[in-house]
Amino acid sequence: MGLDFKPSDFLSLGVEVELQIIDPDSKDLTPGSPRIFERIGGVQEHIKPELLQAVIEVSTKVCGTVSDVEKELRGRINELKNLGKELGLTFASAGSHPFARHRERIVYPAERYSYLIDRNRWIARRLMIFGLHVHVGMRNAHQAMAMNNAMVYYLPHLLAISASSPFWQGTDTGLASTRTTVFEALPTGGHPEVFPTWEAFVKFYDALIASGSITTIKDIWWDIRPHPDLGTVELRVCDGLASMEETLGIVALVQSMYAWFEERYTAGAVVKPPRMWIVRENKWKSSRFGLDAKIILNPKGQTALLRDEVIELIEKVRPYAVKHGSAKYLDDLRRIVVNGPSYARQRKVFDRTNDLGAVTDLLLQEFEEGKAIYT
Repeated sequence: MGLDFKPSDFLSLGVEVELQIIDPDSKDLTPGSPRIFERIGGVQEHIKPELLQAVIEVSTKVCGTVSDVEKELRGRINELKNLGKELGLTFASAGSHPFARHRERIVYPAERYSYLIDRNRWIARRLMIFGLHVHVGMRNAHQAMAMNNAMVYYLPHLLAISASSPFWQGTDTGLASTRTTVFEALPTGGHPEVFPTWEAFVKFYDALIASGSITTIKDIWWDIRPHPDLGTVELRVCDGLASMEETLGIVALVQSMYAWFEERYTAGAVVKPPRMWIVRENKWKSSRFGLDAKIILNPKGQTALLRDEVIELIEKVRPYAVKHGSAKYLDDLRRIVVNGPSYARQRKVFDRTNDLGAVTDLLLQEFEEGKAIYT
């Protein structure tokens, strides 16, 4: 069949954030997206519905820098905040809501979402989860596949930094990221398949189409995937980040990592993804223990503390962040790694209050103020 890859400017950015729509009185999720779209005159290019009416997606246009991403996101989120005040709605950003029940959620009326529910049934109805997606522009399909493969080893690092879903339907799951385990139940979700060449990926895609396993590239919900229609590699592993500073820090880290990968790629290095058992085990460790995980470094089973590995990674790519004007965002992210990601902050509040409403208040406050809050 063939799969055309649309070239993009290398390292250009596109960011999508999935926001929780919350009733300010009950602090529960509420089906507010239809009211929002009615007020703004329908679905917009960069403000869109998601599967559930308690979710709304905000995205950026194609950006050259992390500073551009910040301007885009702040502008659209401020628009939503002001509209929320009029409609009696508020917003938060985390991988899961602390106590909302998925059986109470209402599906957004759209043909694609009806198809997803019909095909996946209960698995799709459980998708009361919220993520951050980062698109990075690639010059061609071959570069995209090489960059996709180079990032696979670091998916646990990004998951651990972003992990923000320790609570699920009123229960502490014991995980740093519950969202990722919910998502993995989808047949095309979770760990990515890896391919040595773009041609090999196209053959795989054709087989998925021919078998009826997918109907579009959008049905491949891996933690990372090439997106030929947009000319990007799309990173999908991250939980929703609780604050703007964390979101921008992740975006800066991802862009800097791809600049580093490209330098190695241009020099002739071929970065092979780890063996699949290592990919799976490291993701599990990251989703379970977050930055306290001891990830596997090589096929011999040697391990290292993930927090130390993340700090080392940040310092390794810092020169690229400096070059692209995003060092300040990387500094913010490093501070989060040292002081504690969202899953740790949420648990600290619950341990002190024994109140999931107080945890929700923390998420609301962090989203409103745009920064992590340590209590």
